[in-house]
Amino acid sequence: MTLQAHLPALLQQLDEIGFDYGETRISLYRAIMVLLVIVLVFIAGHVASRLVTRMLRRATRLDPTERLLGQKLIGSLVWLLCVLIGADMLGIDLTAFAVFSGAFGLAIGFGLQKTFGNLLAGIILLMDRSIKPGDVIAVGSGAHATVGQVNRIGVRAVSVITRDKIEYLIPNETLMTSQVENWSYSSREVRIKVPVSLADTTDIDQAEQLILQAARETPRVLASPAPDVWLHGFGANSIEFEIQVWIIDPENGIGNLRSDVLKRLFRLLRDNGIALPGSQHEVRVKEWPDLPQRSKES
Repeated sequence: MTLQAHLPALLQQLDEIGFDYGETRISLYRAIMVLLVIVLVFIAGHVASRLVTRMLRRATRLDPTERLLGQKLIGSLVWLLCVLIGADMLGIDLTAFAVFSGAFGLAIGFGLQKTFGNLLAGIILLMDRSIKPGDVIAVGSGAHATVGQVNRIGVRAVSVITRDKIEYLIPNETLMTSQVENWSYSSREVRIKVPVSLADTTDIDQAEQLILQAARETPRVLASPAPDVWLHGFGANSIEFEIQVWIIDPENGIGNLRSDVLKRLFRLLRDNGIALPGSQHEVRVKEWPDLPQRSKES
């Protein structure tokens, strides 16, 4: 006999292994069917999501942000459709979801509030394009600020990679509710300030020329807008300058740029005999104390 002839009897035996709960039959056969449908739904949703991603990547008219937003929205709809089809295959009455949705809404209000808040925040960030993959952002303030390039915007968090190759996962809701500096929101040009202190005997005009020369010779510094130097103030033994330069690649680092400018400036100052400020301390003794006279015996 073929497998097709034995299959009805086998399914009947599997269905007999179980029990009745009210009007619902719970058996090994139904458990296997539920498992198979779940696996099929997962495979179908995964394959459909990958196909949508490939189709959107080929859409050259869309920018990366629009593609990512399309992937999120269409992917969510695909998974929802697969779940509904799976429920229909199992013979689940869709009206039962009315009760489930009430319990699910209660769960959102308590346990899943942050999760769905981050999901909605991520969609809003993609829709208004305030933060996009590739942007350089600073989250926080002062020395504790996290500065890095946005790698990807996920369902729960935004991945930000710093110059130290440390990847921070910042919740989407945090970016919506806190102050964020986006260095490449409307323009990728960023102004960098480099403080410089020179000796108080320095010729100001000569110093400014050398400072501008060092800034112009630094490879990453833009020619337009041109570098500038300001006289910032006077110290106890120094003249304080501030170099202002513009760059277009903040993701390549800020500290290394300051280092390059200062190293070039140091060589120019040394070659032109301009000194750096040194600490000078003057000690005045008003009166020497009387020293005890040594005894003649000693």
